[in-house]
Amino acid sequence: MRPVTLFTGQWADLPFETICKKAKEFGYDGLELACWGDHFEVAKADDFYIEQKLETLHRYGLKVYAISNHLVGQAVCDLIDKRHKSILPDYIWGDGDPEGVRQRAAEEVIKTANAAKRLGVKIVNGFTGSSIWHLLYSFPPVTEEMIEAGFADFAKRWTPIMDEFQKLGIKFGLEVHPTEIAFDIVSAERALEAINNHPSFGFNYDPSHMGYQGVDYVKFIDKFGDRIFHVHMKDVGWSDRPVEAGVFGGHTNFGDSRRFWDFRSLGRGKINFEEIMRALNRINYNGPLSVEWEDIGMDREYGAREACDFVRRVDFPPSNVAFDAAFDKKNR
Repeated sequence: MRPVTLFTGQWADLPFETICKKAKEFGYDGLELACWGDHFEVAKADDFYIEQKLETLHRYGLKVYAISNHLVGQAVCDLIDKRHKSILPDYIWGDGDPEGVRQRAAEEVIKTANAAKRLGVKIVNGFTGSSIWHLLYSFPPVTEEMIEAGFADFAKRWTPIMDEFQKLGIKFGLEVHPTEIAFDIVSAERALEAINNHPSFGFNYDPSHMGYQGVDYVKFIDKFGDRIFHVHMKDVGWSDRPVEAGVFGGHTNFGDSRRFWDFRSLGRGKINFEEIMRALNRINYNGPLSVEWEDIGMDREYGAREACDFVRRVDFPPSNVAFDAAFDKKNR
């Protein structure tokens, strides 16, 4: 069975050892370490630092299969504004000059790959940012040239990063997500085309960001099977009737009863995990199933424990025989 891990991004307020202790108590096999809080600090990740991290994980019987640097990755392609200052390390923000921020963020993503190699993991997950997300709703009219320029900007900034990943034997998994260069199947195809199907660039599959958009999140697995490097287990619920704040959210906060959609603890939303598991089996995905737990209406420790149990229930191995093989005399 695939290992069940906990993504620590939503737990970065807790010290590293505390989340290790809790994850073990919740029943997880390992962690997907976020590169914020003190869970995995790229700037400090020398050999001694990594040895200490691995010793702590070992003490709690946990493994690490991936690290994730979503916040810094977001700044590589974004139109930088004061929001980014709140999510970036001071040494990445610097004086706030947008191009300087983007370049320092790109350098940090490469450093993350180097740190991953020293840690002994082969996957770095994250975001890419996008210079064209603000053009999503095409009014005033957006020209095709403007969109092409956005994908060209992505390729220009991320191809050198991916070249360094390739040298290190590390894969980058973009979490397909609104505000990124790829946020559905069509834009994911276009991103791959823009980056010339770079072998180090693929996806951290997360159905929750596609379900409420109306994107076929099971087809995504079948379409990009060889590019799914890592899997997030995350649920989302959406309304069956018209609401006050639709898909775009109406500038409401998560948990607002007027919203069309909200993240839910695993098994309490509308994502069809049965079909996801069958699709993952079809593509022979054997990596971790990493719980990214978010539910504004539930205690997170209760939810994380429940989510771990849920993943173990819904996961199953594929068949290794043809359905009707037992009827063949040669197999008796």
